[in-house]
Amino acid sequence: MEKNQATVSKQTLYLTTLIVFIAGFLSGVAFTVFKTGGNQPGQSISQQSGQAAQEAQAILNLEAEVTANPENFNAWTQLGHLYFDSNQYQKAIGAYTKSLELHSGDANLWTDLGVMYRRSGEPEKAIEAFTKAMAMDAGHTQSRFNQGIVLHYDLGRTAEAIEIWQQVLAINPGYKTVNGIGLQDFINQVKQGAAAQSK
Repeated sequence: MEKNQATVSKQTLYLTTLIVFIAGFLSGVAFTVFKTGGNQPGQSISQQSGQAAQEAQAILNLEAEVTANPENFNAWTQLGHLYFDSNQYQKAIGAYTKSLELHSGDANLWTDLGVMYRRSGEPEKAIEAFTKAMAMDAGHTQSRFNQGIVLHYDLGRTAEAIEIWQQVLAINPGYKTVNGIGLQDFINQVKQGAAAQSK
């Protein structure tokens, strides 16, 4: 990344969206989060390795920044995003937590934290983070959808998951998963799978 951490604005910190990749209903779900500006399908290996090197340097720069200026909310948030993108779950949780100690954040930041808790095998903490995101933004569909994923796949609370996914549809009837499946069709698949398991 070529951004100078000193000039990172709050607006650029939240140019991220969470999306969920459904890897296959019967084989389970891979809960993956993508951010804008990440590797694109058409990138060459050299481009991707160059980007990885830039991200590694950006992490070092931001680690130095938060060491020198531990009250820098923006730097902690951006560092959390970089840890997120490089699958350093525990470090991301630490950075996001520090960021939220300094600033109340927003629904996107709480959702990112929830995803990191989920990936770290802490589904209950993920639920708490998604709930805080929804409290901050009643129309935040991604946190609701993600909460449904955790409820269904990690906690086995399918009825609650379906209920919250219905709330997503009430907010956005055209909501789709990352692979283009409409949410209503996805819910129908979940119901069919649950019915088959109960036989």
